[in-house]
Amino acid sequence: MSQDFAGPAPDSGGQAPPPVPPGAYVPYGAYPVYYQPYRPTNGMAIAALVCALTIAPLGIVFGHVARAQIRRTGEGGDGLALAGLILGYIFTALMVIYVVVVAGFVVGVIEILRS
Repeated sequence: MSQDFAGPAPDSGGQAPPPVPPGAYVPYGAYPVYYQPYRPTNGMAIAALVCALTIAPLGIVFGHVARAQIRRTGEGGDGLALAGLILGYIFTALMVIYVVVVAGFVVGVIEILRS
């Protein structure tokens, strides 16, 4: 194992402690450094979230594609894809409701003007 400590101990005379062999006892306060493997974020997941905020139906499509790719490849970004899906569905539903209300209002105004 390589040197995992920040530097020499204060009372060691300026020398760094020797490396800890594998399976050896690690003294209190000296923990080896463990790193998570790097998982790149899926690009479609990022696109799903961005499009969900701008072009909601496209965010839904990208979100489904991204989640399938993430399950297949093991990339990161599942939360981004899920957020893109949820926001895409919410904003699409709000857009449909808005269009129906505006269309009803316009039809009502036209009926009033005809009479």
